[in-house]
Amino acid sequence: MNFKTNNILRNNHIQTSYATLFRKPFLKNFKIEKFILSDGDFIEIYWHFKPKKDEQTPIIVLFHGLTGSFNSPYIQGAINELNKNDFACVVVHFRGCATEENLLARSYHSGETQDNLEYLQHLKKEFPNSKLFCIGYSLGGNMLLKLLGELKQNKLITAAVSVSAPMQLKISAKTINSGFSKFYQKRLLKDLTKALLRKYQKHDFEKLINLKKESIQNIQTLKEFDDIYTAPIHGFDSADDYYKKCSSKQFLKDIQTPTLIIHAKDDPFMSTEILPQPNEISKYITLEISENGGHVGFIQGSIFKPIYWLEKRITQYFLNYLRA
Repeated sequence: MNFKTNNILRNNHIQTSYATLFRKPFLKNFKIEKFILSDGDFIEIYWHFKPKKDEQTPIIVLFHGLTGSFNSPYIQGAINELNKNDFACVVVHFRGCATEENLLARSYHSGETQDNLEYLQHLKKEFPNSKLFCIGYSLGGNMLLKLLGELKQNKLITAAVSVSAPMQLKISAKTINSGFSKFYQKRLLKDLTKALLRKYQKHDFEKLINLKKESIQNIQTLKEFDDIYTAPIHGFDSADDYYKKCSSKQFLKDIQTPTLIIHAKDDPFMSTEILPQPNEISKYITLEISENGGHVGFIQGSIFKPIYWLEKRITQYFLNYLRA
């Protein structure tokens, strides 16, 4: 069921930017919970119609992309479609992506699986009769694939979907720093550096990782951001070390959970080099690669009457495992 669209919407930048420009948040009734992590820090959890604990309502856990949130168009659209099919949805906000600043100097990154594993294990204990499904978008998609590979055979997650994941982080960092893709990099860096400067007011980063305030203000690329903050604050030797250890491609062969990977060849955030070969994935993975779709786009219909194919495809995939 690979994605196909018409001539006008085929442009990868239209696919990537359309929802951000024209699809505003329309779901408001979220219940916010604070989940305390094992190191004393916290993440925020956003429920959209939380089920009762003794019910068998299937639960979808959504992991957003870099600088994303429950307000991201792809998150809101997916929840809306999944609700129509009687799934309960909960959005996990990574550290530092909540309404409150997280407590520690560290934040989140593409390979941070421990926080999310802790929450998933908690969720399974809270809802023992519910099947758990997961969706990861972009950075969240890479994290999810890595987590599934680390878990190998497990009874925690029934099925999962990863969308537009940067499965080789070094290649993605290089691609987004070239051509028109620099526009997306600049937009992401604006939010990242703004958040880091806020954290700088509360933590002694010069003492912790030898990071000066002016260094943050002079960041020009995502790799620079990862070199001076992401890598050292999370215990990596460098951005390259972080990219090598946290790229999900190397974990795909170990996944033993039914998993759908959706990706477009024209994704402006990364090149096709990041895609795995057939011998690099396990038999539990369904790989759907389309010619078009951009980054977390996959829009059909027309400019004035868009059809969001992605959320319908995800829902269809999960329904198959709900009936099993």
